[in-house]
Amino acid sequence: MDDPFRLTMSRLREPVSEEDHLLGSSYAPVTLVEYGDYQCPGSAVAHGVVREVLRQRPTKVAFVYRHFPLTDVHPYSEIAAEAAEAAAARGRFWQMHDWLFAHQDQLKPLQLALAVDRLGLDIERVGRAMGGHHYLARIRRDFGSGVRSGVASTPTFFVNGIRHDAPYSLEALLTAVDDAADT
Repeated sequence: MDDPFRLTMSRLREPVSEEDHLLGSSYAPVTLVEYGDYQCPGSAVAHGVVREVLRQRPTKVAFVYRHFPLTDVHPYSEIAAEAAEAAAARGRFWQMHDWLFAHQDQLKPLQLALAVDRLGLDIERVGRAMGGHHYLARIRRDFGSGVRSGVASTPTFFVNGIRHDAPYSLEALLTAVDDAADT
């Protein structure tokens, strides 16, 4: 029997599924998974890099984002992830995802409410869902899968299930995508 608490230091422990947030074609030969934190400056830099990878390799790569809020360091990271999940439940995950990275200095609850309004979502319904932590189990599931995969910091990337230990610069990620597509 598979041990769910066994750590795997170089492989993605939880395979990509239809429950993941996927951008791009699910038929792409390469899947790039990121464990990120909306309040992490490195994750914000990686966000721009990933967008450019997707722009340059639109048929080669699909992108999956998983939550890894480091609440000890980033006190608003978990509530930001909850806002992203609340938006996802209303078909707006990627719009909220982009907003959160573009406005890392605006992740307090009142500012998140304004973001929800800007995205055209019902503030009261989203507020009730977030207040009741309806999406926290999803966020913790992502976090747990990251821990089991050996994630300790953000951003951490996996290319076709193998941890990408090189830098997350545009050049390094493009090379990793191209290499994985060619194998």
